[in-house]
Amino acid sequence: MPGLTTFPSFPSDVPTHALLVVDYELLVAGDEHELAKLWHAATHLGFCMRNHGVEWEVDAMFDLGSETLALPLSEKMKYEQGDNGDSFGYKARGTIATDLNGTRDTVEFLNIAQDDALSWPRPTYRTYPSTVNARMDRVVGPFVRKSMAVNNTILDIFERRLGLPKGAIARLHATDELSGSEARVVKTPPNQASAGIGAHTDFGTLTFLHNRLGGLQVLPPGSQEWQYVKPLPGHAICNVGDALAIFSGGVLRSNLHRLMPPPGRQSRYERYSVAFFTRPQNDVVLRPLSEQSRMIADAAARNPREEFNTGSTAGEWTSRRIRKLRLRNRRGPETWYEAKGTEHQIATVGAGAVAAAA
Repeated sequence: MPGLTTFPSFPSDVPTHALLVVDYELLVAGDEHELAKLWHAATHLGFCMRNHGVEWEVDAMFDLGSETLALPLSEKMKYEQGDNGDSFGYKARGTIATDLNGTRDTVEFLNIAQDDALSWPRPTYRTYPSTVNARMDRVVGPFVRKSMAVNNTILDIFERRLGLPKGAIARLHATDELSGSEARVVKTPPNQASAGIGAHTDFGTLTFLHNRLGGLQVLPPGSQEWQYVKPLPGHAICNVGDALAIFSGGVLRSNLHRLMPPPGRQSRYERYSVAFFTRPQNDVVLRPLSEQSRMIADAAARNPREEFNTGSTAGEWTSRRIRKLRLRNRRGPETWYEAKGTEHQIATVGAGAVAAAA
């Protein structure tokens, strides 16, 4: 259960990747060493973050997720996402592919739109289970707002480092326009043998993730070996998504990761995670911001990747990726590839990594 404070220790005999740890309070204070560490992490893989100030809200979201995902399936299915590429609502187990063979996923989750949390009690996109409504004011709303503030602080730092004009990234994420930003609670049953969520890059701009048990794996750049990320109490795991990789012309990296069963004795427990995904406004076209930054222009010229000039809006990008993962929309292995984001380039991640991702 999410409220359980003592889990079996993370095993020492599995391959792990230690993400750089950055201190949010030092970032806010403008500490140059910490800013340099953040930049290095974001241009290579991802990072853990401490002192982010959202601990109480995260704990409350774990409790909300436990209660909501314990509801009868018939009740949860009233809020199901469907197969048209909609992100918000409930996703049942076994409804999306985790590889090119169409292997079913093992997780269920609930996505709550940022816009619904901010407009509460008036729905912007949809309604949610009673367990969510009862906590929208005192749990979901505060979690969303604080997560937005943390992610926006990080984005402001990236904006300066990329040489962009002040507000260039913020204007792409204005809250007075609709977006795909969302909070998520995920549940993995115990004693699973296969992937919960297959290899992917995140759809949006920046991810703010909270785990208590292992299971998250990353594929470091240049490597062909999947490695676990060991959860650190009170720390968030943050990573760049496709939109920010594209906006930056590839300066910032959206890297492959996947959700596997927790390692060792941790696999005997239900696994929950809580995340907040910042995504651009739905109508923002995904393309490098080359005309606003010399750094981005130079990076895009050195590595002119086809998928960085998408012609797609952020809303279309997210909808396509979700829609192509749904098993009811599957035609064959090609549907898995059509669900991909910025990761599926042989020249970028290597043939071995693509095979592993599949």
